[in-house]
Amino acid sequence: MLNKKGGRTILNHKQKFQNLFKLGILIVLGLELTSILSATLIFPPEEYARRRSRLMDFLGNGVAVFLGAKNPPGDYQFYQNNDLIYFCGIEIPNTILVIDGQKKESILFFTFNEKEAEGEGIPLDLIREPQKVTGIEKVLPIEQFPAYLTGLNNQGRTVYTMFYPEELMRENTKEKYNALQQSMVLDLFDQRQTKELQFVFQLKTKFPRLRVEDISPVVWDLRKYKSPAEIEVLRQAARIAIKAHRAVIQATRPGVTEKELAALFEYVCLKEGAQDLAFYTIIMSGKNHAFGHYHRYDRTLQDGDFVILDAGADYKYYNVDLSTSFPANGKFTPRQKELYQKAFIVRQACLNSYRPGISLRQVAEEVKKYIKEKGISPDDPDIKGALRYGGYNHSVGLATHDVQATFSGPDEVLKPGYVFSCDIQVMHPDEEIGVRLEDNIVITENGYLNIGEGLPRTVPEIEELMKKEGIIQVLKRNKVY
Repeated sequence: MLNKKGGRTILNHKQKFQNLFKLGILIVLGLELTSILSATLIFPPEEYARRRSRLMDFLGNGVAVFLGAKNPPGDYQFYQNNDLIYFCGIEIPNTILVIDGQKKESILFFTFNEKEAEGEGIPLDLIREPQKVTGIEKVLPIEQFPAYLTGLNNQGRTVYTMFYPEELMRENTKEKYNALQQSMVLDLFDQRQTKELQFVFQLKTKFPRLRVEDISPVVWDLRKYKSPAEIEVLRQAARIAIKAHRAVIQATRPGVTEKELAALFEYVCLKEGAQDLAFYTIIMSGKNHAFGHYHRYDRTLQDGDFVILDAGADYKYYNVDLSTSFPANGKFTPRQKELYQKAFIVRQACLNSYRPGISLRQVAEEVKKYIKEKGISPDDPDIKGALRYGGYNHSVGLATHDVQATFSGPDEVLKPGYVFSCDIQVMHPDEEIGVRLEDNIVITENGYLNIGEGLPRTVPEIEELMKKEGIIQVLKRNKVY
C-alpha cells in the first residue's frame, strides 16, 4: 500500500523487522526491560512512536482521529479499545488520539483527575506527566477537541477516522460490524448507526469543509505484521494458555462437568497473570461436536466422550487461540486414535512447510506430498477440509481473529512478523468425535516459531498427563468441595 503521495510503502516488512531486531533481543527474556522503561505502558514509548510515524507516511497532509473507549455502562472493568492501545497504549476512558501527518505530531485529548485515576487503577504518573510517559507531543483537555475540529474545518483538512466498530475485550471489528448490522442498524425498530459512523455523520454535518475518509484498512494492514516486542507479549499469553490447557486436560474425567473445566481454565489464566480470556472458552463433547463454537457447558462428561478445548488467554491486550483434543477417560479408543493421528500428521506437515516466502497454496501442496508419504490420501474425507490454505485459519494479535485489509487467500505469501492460527480439524459429529489441533505460528526470518509449543500433542503425551490427578480431583479428594 502506497502513501497518498505515491511514496514508499507503509509496510516495508523486512526493513521494519530488522530495525526492531535489537529491541526484540533486549526483551527476549521477558518484559522486565519494558516495565523499567515504562511502568505505565505495555511497550516503551518509542514502539508507539514508530507505529504513529508509519501511519503519518500514509496521512500526508491529513489528520487521523481515533476515539477511545467509553466507561462501561455496567459493573465491568474498563479496557481500552485496540486502536488506542496500538497507537499509544493509553488506558484512560474517553480519550481521543489525533495523529497529524502535516505537522508530524500527535495530540491526546482527555480530562481525568487524580482521584478518578486512583479509583480506576490508572497510574498517577500518566495523569501528572502524560507527555513524559507517552512521548506524545501535546496533551489537551477533552473540552478543547471541538475547537480543534473547528480549526481543521477552517483549513479544509482531510480527517481520517475508523468507519468500523472499535474492538473491545473479546471482540473482532469485522464480526462486531456484522452483528451490529443485524441487531441495531438494520433492526426495523432501532436503526441507530454505530458509534463510529455517528461520529462520521457529526463531522460531516457540523464541519462541512472537512473531507472525512475511512482509515480502517490502513490501520489493519499496519497491525498485520507484529514487531518483536509484540511477539514477546504473545509468547507470554501463550505460556499462560498452555498452563491452563494442561490443567484442564489433567483434570478431565468422566463425571466432571464442562462448567467445572471452563472455570478451571479461567482460574489458571487469571492466576498466571492474564487480564482476561481471549474469548469465551469453547468446550465440545458428545453431540456438540456438530457445532463449531459450543460454549453452553451443559454436559457432564461420560466414559467414552472425546473433548475439544478451544481456549486462549488475553495478556496485555494480546490474544492467543489454542485448541487441544483428548479422551474424557484418559485413554484413546482405536477410532479416536485413528482420527487423532491423521490430524496430527497433517499438523506436522503444515509445521514442516511454514517459512518466509512460501504461499499458503504452496504449503497445501507440500502437505499433500508429506501425508502421501505417510500413507494418507489427500482425498481422504477425514482430512480433506484440513488441507485448505495449508492449515491457516485466521490471523492472531490484538484480536483473536485479528484484522487485516489485504489477504490473498491461498496466494497469501508468508512474511516475517505474520502471526496466524494453524488449525487442523477432523470432525465426525455422527460418531460424536471431533479433533482440533490449533497452534499459533509466528513467521520468522529463518522459518517459524510455534508459540503453542508445550501443549501435549502426541497420544502418549496426552495419556501420560491424564494419569495424574488434576486440580479438580485434588480438591474433591480433600473434600474442599
